[in-house]
Amino acid sequence: MRTPIAVTILDRVDIVLYDGTCGLCHGGVRWLVARDGPGRLHYAPLQGTTAEALRARHPGLPLGLEAMVLVTRGRVHAGSAAAVRIAARLPWPWKLLAVGWIVPAPLRDLLYRLVAGTRYRLFGRADLCDLPEPEARARFLP
Repeated sequence: MRTPIAVTILDRVDIVLYDGTCGLCHGGVRWLVARDGPGRLHYAPLQGTTAEALRARHPGLPLGLEAMVLVTRGRVHAGSAAAVRIAARLPWPWKLLAVGWIVPAPLRDLLYRLVAGTRYRLFGRADLCDLPEPEARARFLP
């Protein structure tokens, strides 16, 4: 049996898992791609085969769609912790967003859950995936 290409790179890249049907999530991924000049981050929908392969490797990976997830070097970070760690991987000046670490985790998580709980109502659903620019397509995993 042939191993899907996404599985061969799972431990070598930082992967942002996002809700593939969420308008806010799609906008967030577009924002990240535009600011991640070095291309450190890769992206995959939580509903896709990459997320499925990662769940098999990391049983702690959230099953639901309410949390953005960062998988890096075999470690899983979800919700507000993922958001702050993703910011830390961006180039200057966006790296400053990682200052969110100074906010206590319970408060950060509460704010994250409030946004996550209203995201469809406020930002709608994405019926179709945006086709990324050709130079960014290799960073999108199934």
